[in-house]
Amino acid sequence: MEPEDELNPDKDDLPLRANTNHILVKHYVLDLSVHFDREVISGNIVMFLEPCCETRAMSKDGTEAVDAASVGEVSQDEFVCKFNHGNLMKHGTKGTVTSAEKMIGIREKDTFLVWRDVGSQSTAEIKNNSSAHLWDLNGDSDFTLVLDCCDLNVTEVEEVDVTSVSDKCAISSKDVSDKAGLNPNFTQTLIHLPFCKWRQKHQLFLMCSRAPIAQAGSPLSFRSDRWSLQVRKKGVTCPQEFPHVIRILYETKPTGGSVRWTKDQDDRVCVYTAGSPINNRALFPGQEPPVAMSTWQATVRAPSDCLVLMSGEEEAVPVEDKDRLFSSWDYYVTMPMPASTFTLAVGHWCQAAEIPRVLEGGVRNKVYCRRTAPPVAGSVKQTEDELVLKCKTSFSGEIMGHVVQTRSGDQTTFSDSTFSHTSMEVEELSVTDYSGMDGDGVSCSHGDYLCRFTEQSAWSQRVIPHRVFGPVSLMHKAQEGVLKLLPRCLAAAYAILGTHPFSRLDVLIVPAGFSSLGMASPHIIFLSQSVLYTESPGSGEGGLSLCGSRLCHEIAHSWFGLVIGARDWTEEWISEGFATYLEDIIWSRAQRLSAETTTEQSDLKALLRWRRLCDEMQNSDVELQILRPNMDKTGQVNKSGSSIVKHALNPEKTFMQVHYLKGYFLLRFLASQLGEQQFIDFLKMFVNKYHGQLILSQDFLQMLLHTFPDMERKGLTLSAIYADWLDRPGFPKWLYEKRVVTGKAGGRSQS
Repeated sequence: MEPEDELNPDKDDLPLRANTNHILVKHYVLDLSVHFDREVISGNIVMFLEPCCETRAMSKDGTEAVDAASVGEVSQDEFVCKFNHGNLMKHGTKGTVTSAEKMIGIREKDTFLVWRDVGSQSTAEIKNNSSAHLWDLNGDSDFTLVLDCCDLNVTEVEEVDVTSVSDKCAISSKDVSDKAGLNPNFTQTLIHLPFCKWRQKHQLFLMCSRAPIAQAGSPLSFRSDRWSLQVRKKGVTCPQEFPHVIRILYETKPTGGSVRWTKDQDDRVCVYTAGSPINNRALFPGQEPPVAMSTWQATVRAPSDCLVLMSGEEEAVPVEDKDRLFSSWDYYVTMPMPASTFTLAVGHWCQAAEIPRVLEGGVRNKVYCRRTAPPVAGSVKQTEDELVLKCKTSFSGEIMGHVVQTRSGDQTTFSDSTFSHTSMEVEELSVTDYSGMDGDGVSCSHGDYLCRFTEQSAWSQRVIPHRVFGPVSLMHKAQEGVLKLLPRCLAAAYAILGTHPFSRLDVLIVPAGFSSLGMASPHIIFLSQSVLYTESPGSGEGGLSLCGSRLCHEIAHSWFGLVIGARDWTEEWISEGFATYLEDIIWSRAQRLSAETTTEQSDLKALLRWRRLCDEMQNSDVELQILRPNMDKTGQVNKSGSSIVKHALNPEKTFMQVHYLKGYFLLRFLASQLGEQQFIDFLKMFVNKYHGQLILSQDFLQMLLHTFPDMERKGLTLSAIYADWLDRPGFPKWLYEKRVVTGKAGGRSQS
């Protein structure tokens, strides 16, 4: 593993710089505004931080104040928290130049050190110059918080004083998790409140996010390089002493790689997160390594005629400003997830169920945007007194929402009356019967959150609440294709894998130019218009096949890719290989095909994928053909927790499907050794054990070999699978010797 300060951002490897072994972001509160005229998103993000265990203070000469264990590479399994000053980055600050005339004061503690005129500078550059001066004043022994970001204009980083909130909303010590420590401060106590008090937590998080800047002590200084934002506080030498709540004021850049500004198929402006290799770091600063899982809540302000869709567990209700020109939408996520899964889309879209099946030319010009609830006029922001009242009410036990008893205690479920349950078939599939349910052998090993795998009301919910959105011009196709197929695909996925990991699902038909056929995120799927139903003569059900199989692929990601994620992003096959394998099984179930027809369809798809894989192998670099490019170092990180994603910035990789296809054939091979139904049953067992966690290849393979010991006795060992399938380029022996995909023996290697 390369040392942090030797990473070259111009290479094909993507650096993940966040020092997650030192300190973790446990919760984000975002307050953002969408500006279509400037093509930027502006606002602030508040981070609630928790230092990791065993981190050591620094002495003035930059060495550890006490003896430390060795600081070599550590696996994310061990996740040992170590701090080493040598990992601090040494890159310059940069800003943007526009015209402005300001006076700026640079302050250390309570004394202004410098006053100077700065002409022809933007507020962002002025603030950066101020922070750069403070940065120089700070000692090199000061602890540095490193966040992943790029293409952002950061104007200020503030320490938030939460004492005003803690004084008003005291939390009983009996509510605090043991993880908060013996003498927790207010922020630690808040972070470790049990999930059954999640509404109180979110209200307190929101109140803290609006608290004033801390006045006492030194201000925070910051600087940025191409891939990171670095923050210090003078005199703070270890993560434990670093501020626990910070606020970052910033705005995105129109050219940022994480955000796509474009027009939809009706020629109306829209914006959505692009799902690029750099993930969300051009949308907000944060911690990108998968191990840095967190929860979040967000308020997004956009023009009132727009729809805001986002990862969130409840359908948002827009609230209009007094002038009715803008509305605010609130979303939240209580399941800890990697920051890369955060998804946002804002546009003039409509809900498919609200558009007539026959759209005449005159009708198409009308906007059939379904509002989730009548807009509420008035102030977007709740006052602090209102939040305090809500907080106190919640602590008294009067929690909003419908409360049901589950095995994990008092939890909250939500009404789905505003979601689509289209067709009589959905009503048939949506029937819930809780009798005899026992959790189906689920054993939770994840953190504290309301887990649907142990929630009685979710156990037999075959079709979760769902909606379909897109431009008016595509509503007929979306209605005939996506909306018609979605409940069938959801029910089929449930039949194969069991409980749906997420409580609801939105599907958005994204604008032309979307770089893939689909993208799955928590609670939302982006779908390309190229997979929509086409009414070609004689197409019949065949015209729905591409749309149906793609829906099944993205739905499969809810289990493999989202609720179970890859701990090392280089093991992309864990997500894409599983989704490709499962899409065939789920789609055949959704079509209610006979066993014979299912086999024929599966073999035909395998043959087509074999030919595509042959093309991939012949026209790609051998280093891009390896499913586990880090090999024995998979899952390892640097001393600070930073890492790299091999080949992630290589433009060729964007157009390759080796991880999809080679991963698919590995799973098909394993199924051939066990029998397909037995293998599918094992996948459900694996989900029940590992949901809510990050995994490596060996987690899956070791459990498989332990469950079926006869496979290992036949020579199918972990090392053999690594050697033949994961750690080498080219074709595994099974593919070209057995030629299972064509039913013929023979063939030769292509590597």
